[in-house]
Amino acid sequence: MQWSSSKQHGCVIASPDGRVDEATAEAFTEHLAASVTMAADSPGKKLIVDFAGLDYMSSRGLRALTLAKRQADAAGVAMALARPNEVMREILAISRYDKLFAVSDSIEAAI
Repeated sequence: MQWSSSKQHGCVIASPDGRVDEATAEAFTEHLAASVTMAADSPGKKLIVDFAGLDYMSSRGLRALTLAKRQADAAGVAMALARPNEVMREILAISRYDKLFAVSDSIEAAI
């Protein structure tokens, strides 16, 4: 799994790429936590996780999202998910995470 981040309109855009599974879940969790901290220090106080590069996410990845959401809520950071592919949309729907997070088809819509 690769990770990159950028800022747009005062929001932090975190972009994981690859798979989130047993081998990469710890790194994914750490990157998410760092991104929430970065978003807390940004003017927009918003974190958008760009799912466009994610192929798959296990329950460990969903747990990482839960922890990041708690951290974001405590820091006053709005957290959204953007551009999931069909596999990721299904994972989010089955786990009901599409009810926990705002899910958008584009970065612009998430901002």
